[in-house]
Amino acid sequence: MLARIDLRGSTPTLAELRRALPRGGTDVNAVLDTVTPVVHAVAEKGTPAALEFGEKFDGIRPPSVRVPAKVIAEALEGLDPQVADALRESITRARKVHADQRRETTHTQVADGGVVSEKWIPVRRVGLYVPGGNAVYPSSVVMNVVPAQEAGVGSLVVASPPQRDFGGWPHPTILAACALLGVDEVWAVGGAQGIALLAYGGADTDQADEPNAVLDPVDLITGPGNIYVTAAKRLCRSVVGIDSEAGPTEIAILADDSADPGILASDLISQAEHDVLAASVLVTDSVELADAVDAAVEQQAAATKHRERVVTALSGEQSGIVLVDDVEAGLAVVDAYAAEHLEIQTRDAAAIADRVHNAGAIFVGPYAPVSLGDYCAGSNHVLPTSGSARFASGLSVQTFLKGVHVIDYDEAALREVADKVVTLADAEDLPGHGDAIKQRFAGSRR
Repeated sequence: MLARIDLRGSTPTLAELRRALPRGGTDVNAVLDTVTPVVHAVAEKGTPAALEFGEKFDGIRPPSVRVPAKVIAEALEGLDPQVADALRESITRARKVHADQRRETTHTQVADGGVVSEKWIPVRRVGLYVPGGNAVYPSSVVMNVVPAQEAGVGSLVVASPPQRDFGGWPHPTILAACALLGVDEVWAVGGAQGIALLAYGGADTDQADEPNAVLDPVDLITGPGNIYVTAAKRLCRSVVGIDSEAGPTEIAILADDSADPGILASDLISQAEHDVLAASVLVTDSVELADAVDAAVEQQAAATKHRERVVTALSGEQSGIVLVDDVEAGLAVVDAYAAEHLEIQTRDAAAIADRVHNAGAIFVGPYAPVSLGDYCAGSNHVLPTSGSARFASGLSVQTFLKGVHVIDYDEAALREVADKVVTLADAEDLPGHGDAIKQRFAGSRR
């Protein structure tokens, strides 16, 4: 089922590795012609356009964009107690981790009388997108909301597609997760039109004086979605900030012959069940392990609930087994691949993991599967995809903070460096910059 790439006996360059490794992904440009009119219509007409597109694409028009507080409360009341307990544990652990990510203001005395400080200001208002497609993702509510709250964001809205089976509201498990987190503003809107409405705002009714009628635009949009959501985020990023252009989920596993093939197979399948475009890649120096994993994948995939989806993903060009000479060569491969999720299942796994440069999140040893990170590790599961872990980070408190420099110089401190500023301004042929310094010391000043 899994294709093989044999790199043994070779020393490929980084460029050759990137070309050789399995990589799927989606072409956002291919849907821009479809998404652009949607975004432009919502930008111009607001809520009516968003609702019209939602009815066209989702087959349902919600009673209102903003979900009433009563509906959110009832969703929590009706939530399975075991699911509620699991979500509470997920929230507790996520808060512990993200609380430690808070930034402190720094003050640097550059010279006597000259201080540069850096303070961290929360984004004023954020829109957190939670998809609704092949699965229900209350965990994505947790992963987006917790870091925003821990960053001190004062205003946030969760947007999720309306569901025909639930009266036009988002899935009740999504709403229940919002209730557990204290989120009281939820919009029943999804897809490209949902992203556009978050960016441009609108009004929920024709009666502007009604409570909650105004749908204020946001300053930053985070959260994963399908290719249409990704395209809309790209189109709206000149108006709002975005976290990333997320691609299909992916897992890479670096393993040697000490690993359990059944565990490896189950971890590859766990990512493949997300989407037919999901990528599952095993990197190993053991042909025997590769054969055993292949056999285990065949057996487990035949019995899994989403068999068709899993088999399609594992058989796709984005998935496969990469054979290498040794773990050292395997490290080079996984660094070149820069996986969203990277599992290390080798001898001395912690030491190997410590040498990884490129990964969205690293899972060490057989008892730290990606599934743990998806729900209850305390880490965040909104991570960079498509190789962007080479330069990008996962969602965190930092995503929702702006670092602002505060420059405080007195007269003596400025006078000390004035000639240097003028010299550099002249070197760049910007005499007005220099004059702005000279003016402060021209003649007597009160």
